[in-house]
Amino acid sequence: MPENLLIPSVDLRIGSLEEYNRRQREKAALRNKKPKPRPCITISREFGCEGYPVAERLRELMMQKTGDEWVMIDKAVLEEVARHHNISEEILQTLGENNRILNEVLATFSPRWKSDQECFMLLSRHIVALAEQGNVIIVELGGAIITRHIEHSYDFRIYGSAEFKTATLASRLNIETDGAEKLMHKQQKLRDHFTRDFLSQDDHDPALYDLLFNNDRITPGAMAHTIADFVCAGYGGRRI
Repeated sequence: MPENLLIPSVDLRIGSLEEYNRRQREKAALRNKKPKPRPCITISREFGCEGYPVAERLRELMMQKTGDEWVMIDKAVLEEVARHHNISEEILQTLGENNRILNEVLATFSPRWKSDQECFMLLSRHIVALAEQGNVIIVELGGAIITRHIEHSYDFRIYGSAEFKTATLASRLNIETDGAEKLMHKQQKLRDHFTRDFLSQDDHDPALYDLLFNNDRITPGAMAHTIADFVCAGYGGRRI
């Protein structure tokens, strides 16, 4: 059963990304001074937790609260961006060749990335560029790790029991419990391998995040509202 059944339509998110870029260009044309950074939100999750429903509802709430366009970014969107050169160039316009934050990010990653450096550079440049612009929700992609040098980044993690994650996958994918449990363990192992061996980090580390959510005990809607209130109130003196 393909995992993409769990993920919202890429076409819809690409459309929101294009609208986001259009509005950013309009705002830039009206401003003569550098704007105050807008928040970037990253959502990390254990496989089987309800990260996408949270991100979709959070995007709606943040647009209501800020009156601005917000965009949700994940691996599928970035892969689609790579196929559309004009969109890619628009995103990267604000990122210089010698961007300090990007250099700091790349300097801390595992040397194993060198074999895939060109691909990784493109991925990181997009994530950092979007995070620096703000008004973006980054789902997975090691977002909390890649954006940790960015002051206006807010990072959240969703976890859950094996029983909850298995039941959720079985329900959403319409598969047997045994198959859902095997899928959950397999995909989580792959994710842990990626962050450990390529990002040189453990994304289970609670110190990476502003808040942790137990998906067994809180719904996607409640998580989205909590995150929106937390970001809009500002944390540690940061304000949107």
